[in-house]
Amino acid sequence: MNVTKARDGALAAVQGLTLALISLIGSITLFTLTAVSIALIPIGVGVFSTPAVLTLVRAHANQRRSLAARWGGLPVPVPYRPFPKDARKGVTGQVERCTIMVKDPATWRDIRWMLVDMTAGAVTALVPPGLFLHGLFGILLLTGLWRPIDEAGGGGLWYGFVHVTSSFTAGLAALLGCVLIALGLRFGRPLVSVHFRLTATALAPTREAELGERIDRLTVTRHDAVDTSAAELRRIERDLHDGAQARLVAMGMNLSTIEALIEKDPAQARKMLSMARESSAEALAELRDLVRGIHPPVLAERGLGDAVRALALRLPVPCEVSVEMAGRVDAPVESAAYFAVSESLTNAVKHAGAGRVWVDIHHADTTLRLSVTDDGRGGAAVGAGSGLSGIERRLGTFDGILAVSSPVGGPTMVTMEIPCALSSPKTSSS
Repeated sequence: MNVTKARDGALAAVQGLTLALISLIGSITLFTLTAVSIALIPIGVGVFSTPAVLTLVRAHANQRRSLAARWGGLPVPVPYRPFPKDARKGVTGQVERCTIMVKDPATWRDIRWMLVDMTAGAVTALVPPGLFLHGLFGILLLTGLWRPIDEAGGGGLWYGFVHVTSSFTAGLAALLGCVLIALGLRFGRPLVSVHFRLTATALAPTREAELGERIDRLTVTRHDAVDTSAAELRRIERDLHDGAQARLVAMGMNLSTIEALIEKDPAQARKMLSMARESSAEALAELRDLVRGIHPPVLAERGLGDAVRALALRLPVPCEVSVEMAGRVDAPVESAAYFAVSESLTNAVKHAGAGRVWVDIHHADTTLRLSVTDDGRGGAAVGAGSGLSGIERRLGTFDGILAVSSPVGGPTMVTMEIPCALSSPKTSSS
């Protein structure tokens, strides 16, 4: 066994001991509290206690999901149903919150997982440290540790199948202890992996549940997409009415006046022609900005990478863009990704006060991944009015996800993923 594997086995033993303690203490305690709280719902007490207890259960389960990803390399989805944005206050709101949590299938998967965790999960986690500690005890028998035990009880000491009654048998016990430690180092990591597979099996939603949750999510995002589209149409109508349309009407009136003055007052007519020319240029610029806001020409012509580079060039702070794409995605996905990055860049400059921004775009495993990182003040969160909620809704239309890491003081990393396939050859340089 090489040093790396031995070190990994020792680490697995420490992780197993940690997991066993969490399983035995956390899962047993929370399972008991959950069972009592749910049982008290019919008499009204549980309505107030159950949401608090289930919140602790979810935190406990999410901690195990996090450990499964970090220690076991096995990501487990978090499939809890969201609470309504317009949640009520007071007793009515408490009843509504309790009802949503109790009816959530993920809640009952958490309860089932705690049962597994406090039994099979605890056993699989305890075996690696148990082998290591029991093996260490066998080695310590060489120091004469067996003598006081023999003198106190008589008849020696049984260590496994070795009856320790002398220094020779203590040596055999130490040899057996070395074998147990070797087994712990060799099979510790696979046993911890078994623990996390049990966790994933119990916590992860079934295929039917995943499809149901996806349908629910798509229903919500479809409504969001319709609302967003309607709002976008109203914005375009307002911009046209207040901007280009108003300028074109004024230019038409100026041309009528020029037509009346061209013979009576040529100088004034020339002056008004100059004003009409300026108005037409401003109207054209506004129309171009409006078209760029709907679908930038560079995006249609050059693709997502070059369109984001064009955005970066217009930023008032340095911005590095890295693109790794062997082709182009469908136009709707490309547009959603472009405006998501655009909004993230705006947030970085306008709200985070960033001095530098990094954008990474790449496509792998049928997923388009985008990340925008800045060195600003941090503290960004979805729903905090920074535009991130709009990005989440935009991505949700395509079953995409948004993750934000933004500790106070920075840095902020906004990561976006959209499941999609490359549909056409690459047309821009990377």
